[in-house]
Amino acid sequence: MAKLNFGGVEETVVTREEFPLEKAREVLKGETIAVIGYGVQGPGQSLNLRDNGFNVIVGQREGKTYDKAVADGWVPGETLFSIEEACRRGTIILCLLSDAAVLSVWPTIKANLNAGDALYFSHGFAITWSDRTGVVPPADVDVIMVAPKGSGTTVRSLFLEGRGINASYAVEQDYTGRALERTLALGIGIGSGYLFETTIRREAISDLTGERGALMGAIQGLFAAQYEVLREHGHTPSEAFNETVEELTQSLMPLFAAKGMDWMYANCSTTAQRGALDWKDPFHDAIKPVVERLYQSVESGVEAQKSIDSNSKPGYREGLEKELKELRESELWRAAETVRRLRPENK
Repeated sequence: MAKLNFGGVEETVVTREEFPLEKAREVLKGETIAVIGYGVQGPGQSLNLRDNGFNVIVGQREGKTYDKAVADGWVPGETLFSIEEACRRGTIILCLLSDAAVLSVWPTIKANLNAGDALYFSHGFAITWSDRTGVVPPADVDVIMVAPKGSGTTVRSLFLEGRGINASYAVEQDYTGRALERTLALGIGIGSGYLFETTIRREAISDLTGERGALMGAIQGLFAAQYEVLREHGHTPSEAFNETVEELTQSLMPLFAAKGMDWMYANCSTTAQRGALDWKDPFHDAIKPVVERLYQSVESGVEAQKSIDSNSKPGYREGLEKELKELRESELWRAAETVRRLRPENK
């Protein structure tokens, strides 16, 4: 493990060079990795582990998701089982269910944990807000986490491209004395490009804040606000969309992703530079109080409770589809459909 400088702060980072795949296989030799849930993270992590030569089984209830697992090559009775049977067979249980699903399945998982087993999460939600979820692991198991910084689809696609997604890792409970090496081996096994150290609580709070903030909630709010102002002042949908979304995603984001915001500013017009430098602080000052309010809502458990309550309601899926339909059918994202078709690579 290396200490690297992140903006003046030293952090622990693990790379494939320090912890190669061969070492990961040796660490997990003799283990049975049971992946519970085949929804968002389950397919990517389980398939990557299987392709990397680990002993993996999947636990999933019968239905469409079970059928998808069969289509992906998991064999009923051999590598694909009920959740209870997979938990019984596994020495490392990868709990990759949705946060809401964990609540109902936890009694089954807990009943099948044996002393020395490892319980693995890819999100700290259930453990961090255990007073609300009821997920309190027994004292005689390792409790660990590897949290890829992206969707399960990206975990798989980057692996197939020969790359790897970065991930955070944490050891919450080390019963065996092997929790850290098990964690790192699993992180390398699922195809992580590198792993950085955190705690389960920090991951949970930063993840919920990020999703509701800059990664998803805030960016949609910003897009919608700027698009609406341009439209209200007579600009066409194509112009408003291009100046709000298309130029950002297709031109500017690759620049600052590659070399930083200052480099992106330096490679834009002088007019754009001046305007960005002048207006970044007013935006920061307006937005920071909202982010602080969001953080307090996450840290206090209010956001966790909202998720538990809403996701557990009968008819949740129908309500979600209604909200997504409204988003999809807004002028902003209907304009996006036409713009995407006009991209040269899509012709």
